[in-house]
Amino acid sequence: MTDPRDLMARYCDGDAHAFRELYAQVAPRLLGYLIKMARTRAVAEDLLQQTFLKVHRARAAYVRGADPLPWIYAIAHRTFIDGTRKDKRAIVQAAGDDVPEVAAGITGESADRRDEPADPELTAAALAALSELPEQQREAVVLTKLEGKSIAEAAAIAGTTAGAMKVRAHRGYEALRKALAAIPANKVAS
Repeated sequence: MTDPRDLMARYCDGDAHAFRELYAQVAPRLLGYLIKMARTRAVAEDLLQQTFLKVHRARAAYVRGADPLPWIYAIAHRTFIDGTRKDKRAIVQAAGDDVPEVAAGITGESADRRDEPADPELTAAALAALSELPEQQREAVVLTKLEGKSIAEAAAIAGTTAGAMKVRAHRGYEALRKALAAIPANKVAS
């Protein structure tokens, strides 16, 4: 078996046969490592191919004479972590932007939980607190809570980003919570 250092040096010099030999030596062990990390063979095989593609692209950065195995394993590990983060971001974005807010009445109770008419005093206090909010926060609260729009829909209506809409809505909710804290507890719907 040829030394991986020699194979990597020859590969860096353009010897395609050296790459095939290096791949044959390293790939089975690296695949085993990636299967343990990813827990599925199909994902591990994809990661293996991505790893060797990155090795190919970064071969000029390889320090000649150094053992290439730790370097290749580090690339594989980072490829796994990057893939995992990418998958998690995709799930969070899909869940965060496409799920509509639950429409709520002016008193804060969701539309499906309203059994009786709202207390006029509580409604007046909530409307007064809502009118005191800065315009952008008020718009965010009205769009997401009173009209039941998703963050993405509310952002499109307001002409802003989903992230900015989330911040505006959160700040609006917090400001309303503080403003309504003065109302006696028996008047606030839970």
